[in-house]
Amino acid sequence: MLSSLRDRVLPDHQRRTPEELEEDLDLSAGDTRAKQSAFWTMLFLSAVIAAAGVLTDSTATVIGAMIIAPLSTPIMGIALGAVQRRRSTAALFVAAGGLLVVAVGAVASLVVPASYDLLSDSQISSRTSPGLLDLVAAVATGFAGAVALSRRDVAAVLPGVAIAISLVPPLVVTGVCAGQTAWWLALGSFVLFVSNLLALVVAGMVVFGALVHTTADRPAGKGSARRTYLALGLLFGAVGLLLAANTAATVLVQLWTTRTANAAADWLAAAPGAAVVNVQAHSRTLYVQVRAPGDLPPVESLLTALQGQVPDGLPVVVTTTEGRQIQAGRVGG
Repeated sequence: MLSSLRDRVLPDHQRRTPEELEEDLDLSAGDTRAKQSAFWTMLFLSAVIAAAGVLTDSTATVIGAMIIAPLSTPIMGIALGAVQRRRSTAALFVAAGGLLVVAVGAVASLVVPASYDLLSDSQISSRTSPGLLDLVAAVATGFAGAVALSRRDVAAVLPGVAIAISLVPPLVVTGVCAGQTAWWLALGSFVLFVSNLLALVVAGMVVFGALVHTTADRPAGKGSARRTYLALGLLFGAVGLLLAANTAATVLVQLWTTRTANAAADWLAAAPGAAVVNVQAHSRTLYVQVRAPGDLPPVESLLTALQGQVPDGLPVVVTTTEGRQIQAGRVGG
């Protein structure tokens, strides 16, 4: 059954040879000087473009950086080297390339004012709180990329794969957030990059392994292969648990903000013309923005209404569209 599935996904007459894949994915094979020159040049330029796109909150610019970025090449090289049971420099290129992109992001952060709210930038906020669905999408994208590399007739989908799998933008965001000493945000974007990297490697190993990329002078090394798959599987599982926990936390925060918005709407019902504009959670604090042409009702009644709806002790801050800020206090406090 598995053989039949492999033949359907990777038809024999469309399969690329191990030598062809190695030539494309191994930056230390063939014309190494030209390959590495192209890799570093395009990676640096894609990092600069991504940094500009992130800081200007431009989705189109970030997508352009994704298409240019060559970081997926050595990542897939890691998968191919593991399947072929051979030493590879791919991991070194990934590590050095990642450091370069983070450094570009850190330098770009120098133009960001210290008072700037990083989470107000959608290119940053969307990459600092990865969830389980991000990992699912990365795995599917990794399989699409590995299949496209392994077949001669579907290479046209590779630009789409480059857009779907986010590699350079999360690293740029990591650098920008680290440059602003927003360490938790930097960690979140770095976890997104690591999850995408692992998804690519795992998917690549599965697809390249299906091609049985071993030769007579390279023994199969089943014990070594099992250890490699086991180590990757454990790491992949650990990242999956982390993202699952973050997804659960995100769902809880969304539930609390919804409950707070409903409670705040009831709280303002007695104030003519007053309405809830927005409710957000930042740094374990709920911020309620309201529009009120007149005086607000006593905030203590809002805190009372929130008891049992959100965790006790959670700070609540009420702000108005006119810029007034009211420290409402803590729920249950």
